[in-house]
Amino acid sequence: MSAAELRVLHRVVMPVDRDQDILKLYIEGNIVRTRQAEPEEQAAGLIGGVARLSAEQLASPGSESAEFQPAEHWDGSDRADDESGAAHDRRRVVVPAGRRASFLTYFNAFPASYWRRWTRLEEVVLRIRIRGDAKILIYRSNAKGHSQRLEAHEVSAATTEERRFTLPLKPFVDGGWYWFELVAGKGPAVLEQAEWCAETDAPRGRTSIGITTFNRPDFCVQQLVALAGAADVLEVIDEIYVIDQGDKRVEDHPGFADAAKGLGGRLRVIGQGNLGGSGGFARAMDETVRAGASDYVLLLDDDVVTEPEGILRAVTFGDLTRKPTIVGGHMFSLYDRSVLHAYGETLAPYRWFWGPAEHTFHGHDFGYHRMRETAWLHRRIDVDYNGWWMCLVPTAVIKDIGLAMPMFIKWDDAEYGVRARAAGYPTVSLPGSAVWHVPWHDKDDTIDWQAYFHERNRLVSALVHSPYDRGGNLLKESLFVTVKHALAMQYSAAELMLMAIEDVLRGPDHMHTSIVTKMAEIREFRRRFSDAKYEEDLEDFPAIRRTRPPRKGREAAPPQSRKGLIKAAVVGGIKQLKPVDTAAARNPQALVPHIDLRWWKLSQFDSALVSAADGTGAAWYQRDPKRFRSLMQRTSALHGRLYKEWPRLSEEYRSAMDELTSAERWRETFEASRPST
Repeated sequence: MSAAELRVLHRVVMPVDRDQDILKLYIEGNIVRTRQAEPEEQAAGLIGGVARLSAEQLASPGSESAEFQPAEHWDGSDRADDESGAAHDRRRVVVPAGRRASFLTYFNAFPASYWRRWTRLEEVVLRIRIRGDAKILIYRSNAKGHSQRLEAHEVSAATTEERRFTLPLKPFVDGGWYWFELVAGKGPAVLEQAEWCAETDAPRGRTSIGITTFNRPDFCVQQLVALAGAADVLEVIDEIYVIDQGDKRVEDHPGFADAAKGLGGRLRVIGQGNLGGSGGFARAMDETVRAGASDYVLLLDDDVVTEPEGILRAVTFGDLTRKPTIVGGHMFSLYDRSVLHAYGETLAPYRWFWGPAEHTFHGHDFGYHRMRETAWLHRRIDVDYNGWWMCLVPTAVIKDIGLAMPMFIKWDDAEYGVRARAAGYPTVSLPGSAVWHVPWHDKDDTIDWQAYFHERNRLVSALVHSPYDRGGNLLKESLFVTVKHALAMQYSAAELMLMAIEDVLRGPDHMHTSIVTKMAEIREFRRRFSDAKYEEDLEDFPAIRRTRPPRKGREAAPPQSRKGLIKAAVVGGIKQLKPVDTAAARNPQALVPHIDLRWWKLSQFDSALVSAADGTGAAWYQRDPKRFRSLMQRTSALHGRLYKEWPRLSEEYRSAMDELTSAERWRETFEASRPST
């Protein structure tokens, strides 16, 4: 098999920056980062850089020979202002004498089971270019996380040699990875390059990128700068569409001109009114299809940090799948960068609610739990959809099933994945392709203005796609959630849920007509409610004062059973009908941290200060018996109507899908959103 016949699937790379928090996502062991064109003594870490190794350390294995060590030795030569001016090479690694480095890591192990399941490849080739004194060890794992050494090869060469290893994909039906490890001998081992390749004659695809942004010019420009610095990635990009929906314009940022110049004419900024994520991404889809050049459009949030190599991997994977396939990237926490926040997303069909895929766990920290000791990471995970923080959508899919639904935010990515699957197009969340994004645990968007979109879009997507009569358990859950909000004095969230139900009952025409104006309507509506008014300083509120202490000195305990939940709801409901303590209108009775925000706790008070999820302030929740009674009457009536009219509504929304998602209808909305001059 000649080199010309091999296509690179997955390159071994090191981090773009010097953040030690993410180094374990790339490599395990004691390593040195090097310059591309340095002499051997510099490549071995003998001069320059951070925490450099001494000649004695490199020459002697010592008592820790061939053991995994913390990845501390990493030189700083990748800095753009390095005095040598040498180009940063992400692909070269030095293993000091007597040390061992493993590439069983998130970004550098090869996810063999995904290539086995979704492509027609039958084998892969590991191609390594190496010099020095080393042993190459090749491993595989299975779906249970058990590892097996497959091959061991000695290398002793003063100049770079290439070694190839052909490996079958047959044993990876349920899961498993390939990876390799390097053990340096008496001298250092220098890995020049390593690539996972395959023989294929499939054409090479190209992609455009769609970034939806709203008043985040700093984040957006940083992302453009990162793309401009990834020359290999730019080779597969046709255009980068920035859909700017805010009034803080990306083009006004001081770094924009340089970023645009670095992108070599690929950048196109399109201004439109705020149509939310779905409106921005629908525009990027439409522009890409209309241009007719790209095989894919890569959807990216504006506030993510991308691993550029993941873009190449996603495009290559998409090129080789058995059928057009949506290829998604995983999400790491932007605040705690070794934490994998989302590995796979599914919808529970009976509840019609999203959540982590079976056998996965949100918040896995690779800084403490490596892949070799985390069995669930070795299973292949199948998903229903991928979040649009990073999602590669084939233009063939868009041409077949249309653009995003006009949902503004929430559920647009989930609905699209389910719609694509129904049309025969799967979604794959591909390991090794990922971004860093603000995690969800610092938000609580179910009780702010987004409560409307959570409720409406969950209902609409279920009307179109739920396999169960009247959405399975959805209506019951929706009713319970509105009651819980009312018990917790979260009246604004409960009212927004009822507003959403009223709009759903109006039929599908409201979705395009209201997407331009609904956001302003919601913001104005929430001004009426004290639970929606946050102050940054707790001293801006009256002092905490409780006229009656808790019974026997004990606060309400968490319900421990279904019976306990029912009792808490009944007790809380009875209290809501009683007159409010007049003192509670002057002074809040308690301070409730957001971490303790539970309906059964808040239902015990007449008023309380409740902190925000992000810790930036607090709101004064105040009980309103009249509002509570009104909410109970209306939520019962509206959910009753939904139950009765579900079959008719389901037919209406399903029949309207072609128009709702058509480019022609969306273009009318794009035009209507443009601010008048």
